[in-house]
Amino acid sequence: MKILKISEDFTNAPGPRTIEQGQFSGELFRKNLLAPAYEEAKSHNVKLIVDLDGSYGYVTAFLEESFGGLQRDFPNDDLLKTIDIKSDEQPGRRDRIIAYIKNAKKGK
Repeated sequence: MKILKISEDFTNAPGPRTIEQGQFSGELFRKNLLAPAYEEAKSHNVKLIVDLDGSYGYVTAFLEESFGGLQRDFPNDDLLKTIDIKSDEQPGRRDRIIAYIKNAKKGK
């Protein structure tokens, strides 16, 4: 198992969708941390736990760009076989992220 804790490994104040829109964007997180961690976990056949707890909050655009964007980067993969989302502070976030991944897989 590999754990990626956003508040410690990236920032406790996640930002907007794209790099052009501001600091600590979902795009930056996906490209620099999430995608490499996913590829590593997949290659070692282990779960990647993405822990969302400990931050000041997340805007929808950050989460969709991070997780929906990852699915768009790996369109033939079933991300949910490798990734699990931990969000004890806001359990509904997990369901939203799963929806972003599934919608991106369907091309929505």
